[in-house]
Amino acid sequence: MKLITQLLAAAAVSMAIALPALPAHAETTLTVHYPMPGFFKDVMDTISKKFMEENPDIKIQFASPSATYEEGIQTILRQVGTSEMPDITFIGLNRLRMLDERDVAVDLGPLVQKDGNMAEQGFSDTILKLAQVKGKQVGLAFATSNPIMYYNADLVKAAGGDPENPPKTWDEVIALGGKIKALGNGVDGIDYRWQGDDWMFSALLFGAGGKMLSDDESKVAFNGPEGQKAVEVLHRLVTEGGMPVFTKAAGEQAFAAGKVGFEFQTTGALRNTIKNVGNKFDLRTAKIPLIDPVNGRLPTGGNAVVILTHDAAKQDAAWKFAKFAAGPYGASVVVPGTGYVPNNELAAKSADYLGDFYKQNPLFQAGLSQMPVMIPWYAFPGSNGVKVTQTIVDNLSRIVDQSAEPKEALDDAAADVEGMLPRS
Repeated sequence: MKLITQLLAAAAVSMAIALPALPAHAETTLTVHYPMPGFFKDVMDTISKKFMEENPDIKIQFASPSATYEEGIQTILRQVGTSEMPDITFIGLNRLRMLDERDVAVDLGPLVQKDGNMAEQGFSDTILKLAQVKGKQVGLAFATSNPIMYYNADLVKAAGGDPENPPKTWDEVIALGGKIKALGNGVDGIDYRWQGDDWMFSALLFGAGGKMLSDDESKVAFNGPEGQKAVEVLHRLVTEGGMPVFTKAAGEQAFAAGKVGFEFQTTGALRNTIKNVGNKFDLRTAKIPLIDPVNGRLPTGGNAVVILTHDAAKQDAAWKFAKFAAGPYGASVVVPGTGYVPNNELAAKSADYLGDFYKQNPLFQAGLSQMPVMIPWYAFPGSNGVKVTQTIVDNLSRIVDQSAEPKEALDDAAADVEGMLPRS
């Protein structure tokens, strides 16, 4: 028995010598938060799966997504300093300032400098600036959008319009919307996505050449002549163009059902709209009119990937994921999967990614063609950003439901917002 024990022990030693030691598998787990799962769940699942295939030592797990950008920023701010705070988040471009003012986000500037070849990866200076706050690199732009015009070519034709030459001015939109409304049978002329935040108001205001605040950000400027033109258009969409008081969901459903002539909202909703419309009618897209065709601009919607973790090992992994998500592969998933415009130059130009996509998918060209007039989605200073946005939306609703005249509602919004601005 003693001999058997000695032989077994010797065999164990010889096997240990013969077999090389296997390294321990070190895995970094990153918790990622994102907004608007209706747009981004499939996109995030695809990107994370591909990333983990290429980086087997990094695991991506998702926190519960937020329904909107506004809920997203409020969730992150509540979680600061707690174990619930994710390692990475995707934040609306107009809310990056709130993170920066509270010093929540990791400054990506040193990582960009250390990388040294961001332009070769498709991140030009112009693209990097989309997610900067006063020169500080708070994030990397992930999904960028602008507002476009969706239209039902069948209803346009039935109302005497030419689907091949859609309206190019708001006067033309309103006139044709009124004719579509007059077709009857429960059909409405227009759905303009004013609810939720100030983005679509910005589309009218910036489209008129206006701005939200004065250059020194001490006074409201959105109730100037340009803002008055903007709310007058909104008013006329209702009174002349056949736009009812829709909720966001009701407007989307009515348009997809073939009961609305024109819909104005983010190009990011294009993929969902194509899916929801199916074969019910001939769906088309075109540029959104600018009140001032020369000086008019459009707000850049969308979000940026932001690193929150200060753990050194996690930061390295998070930077890899941020660049992957916002890089050429991520863009090649986001654009076809949503309708957002490419925020990576390599993805936009290379046949490996999106080079041929726009030729084969003409509905996506409207948003792409408006990229030259995109400017940042304005971020209000101070801690009241979400309240400011809600105040603007609340007063827009008074215009749409016709409980207030456009100038009255605009002046009320301006007075309320003035009191919410930080005092120096």
